[in-house]
Parts: sequence; C-alpha cells; structure tokens
Amino acid sequence: MTPLAVIATAMRRKEIPADLPLQALMLNPMIAADAAAFAAAEMAGDKMTTAPDRTVPIALAVRSITAAYAGAALAPRDKRVLGGAIAVGTAIASSFAGLAARKWAMRRYGQTATGFVEDAIVFGSGLVIVNPGLIASGIRSQSTELPFAKESSC
Repeated sequence: MTPLAVIATAMRRKEIPADLPLQALMLNPMIAADAAAFAAAEMAGDKMTTAPDRTVPIALAVRSITAAYAGAALAPRDKRVLGGAIAVGTAIASSFAGLAARKWAMRRYGQTATGFVEDAIVFGSGLVIVNPGLIASGIRSQSTELPFAKESSC
C-alpha cells in the first residue's frame, strides 16, 4: 500500500500530474488519507508474528497492482505500460529478496526492530523517488543555515 500513499503525497505536492485514470482520486483528501492509513496498517501488521509472508499469492497480487499503478503514474505518458511492467517485476523480485533479508536480520535483531528499519527504508525511499522537491527544499534550507555555505568576501 506504500506506493499509493507516496503517489498521493506527490500528487498533493504537485510533483506528478494527475492524468492517469483514477489518479485524480488521490487529490481527494479523504482518499489520500485512506491510502496513508492503509499503508500504516500494513506496516503495523507486518510487525505481528502472525503476519503472512509477503510472497503468498494474495500479497504478491496486491503488491503487483499497487506497483503497476505507481510505475505507470511515474513513467512518461508514452512509456506507462513499460513503467508499470518494470514496477511489477521490481515488486515481485524485491518481495523475495526482501523476505530473505528480513528473515536473516530477524535472527539477530528480532521481528519488530527489523520491521521498523525496513519500513523506514521503503517509505523514505518511496517519498524521495516520487517527491524530489522534498530533498531539494531540504538541501536549500540547510544551506542557508550553515555558516560555511554563505559566500565569502575573500
């Protein structure tokens, strides 16, 4: 569900245009909030010992659908099918690779800690990918606060 939440954030920030079918729905504050709530619920559920593996068929299907939508939303208009296909392939491959990495890390750090780290990586990278203005504005604000970033008169 994270792709839907980050796409909704990017659309509200006007980082990407709302020109895909159903994409304009993400501009509705209620639907955007629901996408964020579903992503948060998925992240919370992932910490439970009863959570199914991300590689079960229904989980792969949902990941594929949300990834296809996000990939198409981020691709140029004439490359949306390709963007969606690449996103689906990436989602499936990362599901298996991520599960293996998570199981390895859980042996040392436990389910909850590894889940929080994984969520931070997924959500943070998603926000950066679809909201490049967040990074640019952060860099601009930091450069005005740093004394060595100002021009010297020497």
